[in-house]
Amino acid sequence: MSSTFKGDETAPFFGFLGAAAALVFSCMGAAYGTAKSGVGVASMGVMRPELVMKSIVPVVMAGVLGIYGLIIAVIISTGINPKAKSYYLFDGYAHFSSGIACGLAGLGAGMAIGIVGDAGVRANAQQPKLFVGMILILIFAEALALYGLIVGIILSSRAGQSRAD
Repeated sequence: MSSTFKGDETAPFFGFLGAAAALVFSCMGAAYGTAKSGVGVASMGVMRPELVMKSIVPVVMAGVLGIYGLIIAVIISTGINPKAKSYYLFDGYAHFSSGIACGLAGLGAGMAIGIVGDAGVRANAQQPKLFVGMILILIFAEALALYGLIVGIILSSRAGQSRAD
C-alpha cells in the first residue's frame, strides 16, 4: 500500500469506468446514427442525387454525439488524481454516474437520430415539404444527448465535495 495515495484505493476504478462509459456509449450512438442515416442517404441518392448534400444533416448530427462523450470523458479523467487530492468512493461514484448519464443519453439519441434520419431522408426524396419536419425531429433527438451532457457535467462537478480535506 502506497503512503502517498489519498482516499479510497478502489475509487479511481469507478471514475475511470465512468469516463470510458461516456465515450464508449456516446460513440456507439454516434456510430449507429451515422450508419443508419448513411444507408438512407445512399438509398435516397439513387433516386434524387441532387438532394444528397441536403440530406447529410442526420449524419452530422449523429457525429456530434461522440463529441459529447469525449467532453465528459476529459472532464472526468482530469478530475482523477488521487496522489494530489484525496479521491473517495463518493467521487468515483459521481464520475461513474456522470459518464453513464452522458453515455446512455448519447446512445439513445444516436438510435433516434439514425431511425429518423433514415426514414426522413427517404421521405424527403419523395416529398420535399417534409424536410423541415425531419430537421425538427432530429433537433429534439439531439437534445436528449444534450440533456445527458448537462447532467453529466453537473454530476462530475459534485466530485470532491464529499469531505473537507
